[in-house]
Amino acid sequence: MIVITGANGQLGRLVIQNLLASVPASEIVAAVRRPEQAADLAELGIGVREADYDRPELWPAALEGATQVLLISAPGPLGGRAALHRVVIDAAKATGTVRRLVYTGVLGGDAAGFRLADDHKATERVLRESGLAYTVLRNGWYTEMYADRLAHAVPTGSFAGSADPDARLATATRAEYAEAAAAVLLADDPWPEYYELSGDTTWSLAELAEEFTRQSGTHIVYQQISPEEHRAALIAAGLPEPLVDILVNVDAGIDRGELARQDGSLSRLIGHPTAPLADAVATAVTALKADTP
Repeated sequence: MIVITGANGQLGRLVIQNLLASVPASEIVAAVRRPEQAADLAELGIGVREADYDRPELWPAALEGATQVLLISAPGPLGGRAALHRVVIDAAKATGTVRRLVYTGVLGGDAAGFRLADDHKATERVLRESGLAYTVLRNGWYTEMYADRLAHAVPTGSFAGSADPDARLATATRAEYAEAAAAVLLADDPWPEYYELSGDTTWSLAELAEEFTRQSGTHIVYQQISPEEHRAALIAAGLPEPLVDILVNVDAGIDRGELARQDGSLSRLIGHPTAPLADAVATAVTALKADTP
């Protein structure tokens, strides 16, 4: 039995779709905060169990009978997620049936220097101390996080950040990371403890602006601004200050090359090359046209 935490989220649902191609629905459990929102999964024959990071008492029942657990990292609070993850890890160990826990971490793991990685590094320490067999999927950034900026860039003619326009990123799509997670869950042991997962090709923010221009028909440029200006712009846009600090710090990590790490593990796991940047931009262009009256 494979239990997927956060199964109502985009990544969790994509992982389940991939698993269904190889295992019966009865061998998959969706652990979710709101079971009523997973009624469609239940109709497929997938087990739906209530599980909430803030209610540790729910996890023993949520993980009952599990042989593997995919722990999809919690959405927040930043700086406190490792404590939430520990609840699941402790419950998984207590079952006595879980043979392995798979966790969605961040590219670079312990070597990552940006603040967003701190929760993931702390969770990896919890896993190492747990005594459980584990595999950490150190996922890079989603290509969609950048391609989706098109909706703002077309009406304004630009998008901004504090990263250097020529600094490079090795992103992949959410669907590709989900495909990799399913492949790892379906693999026989022995299992590696870590996978560094990122796209096959790198691209820069300047190249993203060029791709936006080419596909949208609107001239779009990337504007590099200072970290202070970046922070002020994000606060003006209504983002909470802790998240703003994280995002500005990530751009500094991009400049250091931390999000351009590549070793080909992702494409080897999924059995095909990762999609180029142009494909994600094309999807964003299609979505923008659909939303435009």
